[in-house]
Amino acid sequence: MTALRVTVWNEGVHETTQPDIAAIYPNGIHGAIAEGLREVLGDDVVARTATLADPEHGLSEEVLADTDVLLWWGHIAHDQVSDEVVERVRQHVLGGMGLIVLHSGHFSKIFIRMLGTTCSLRWRNPEGGERELVWTVNPTHPIAEGVEQPIVIEAQEMYGEFFDIPTPDDLVFISSFTGGEVFRSGVTFTRGRGRIFYFSPGDQEYPVYFHPQVRRVLANGVRWAAPSPGPRQAPAVSNPQPVGSGSPA
Repeated sequence: MTALRVTVWNEGVHETTQPDIAAIYPNGIHGAIAEGLREVLGDDVVARTATLADPEHGLSEEVLADTDVLLWWGHIAHDQVSDEVVERVRQHVLGGMGLIVLHSGHFSKIFIRMLGTTCSLRWRNPEGGERELVWTVNPTHPIAEGVEQPIVIEAQEMYGEFFDIPTPDDLVFISSFTGGEVFRSGVTFTRGRGRIFYFSPGDQEYPVYFHPQVRRVLANGVRWAAPSPGPRQAPAVSNPQPVGSGSPA
């Protein structure tokens, strides 16, 4: 089996400006996610990382052409992401590259552009966070394979409904919180030839990306979102001849 080529993108602002966040994620959120993919998938994955501060945000045409699945984490710098880079990513997703959007990435330019809605939601983050239970509601889905029921995350930011997204192709996980809210925390979409998975647990203030079950979900998500073999190209308009319209033999 050829190893999956994965790029983990993170804006990388919190870890470089807030010592308390850097203490939780000394190698960055992107580093923790990439480490988890290597831990679960082993030699079946080659994971690189990229951040907002890199030239072209680390998402050049060459990098994206060499990426099977892109993971995206963002929070406070969505507006600093180049529209040119966003459009480049969009074209690669339409052509078949997988996209996994994480936590506050629901407000990223790429997620909003791919889904066409506001992607707004309710949220609350009291000091110390709240316990989140991630319930599997589609146990036969490949992303749920081997995942505990429920995943218990002791401290996390609350995300609640209404979540302004189109009706998902698949609803895989629903979360419940100490305060009583529920949230569609694991959903999938298809755009063009590309598969998209959104997974909400992962606020920067908590070590969620070290959680073994969260790492399992992301690894499963990478496997599921990987493109089919063959050239990647967005669907295009064509004007073919009618079937059987050729000259008779």
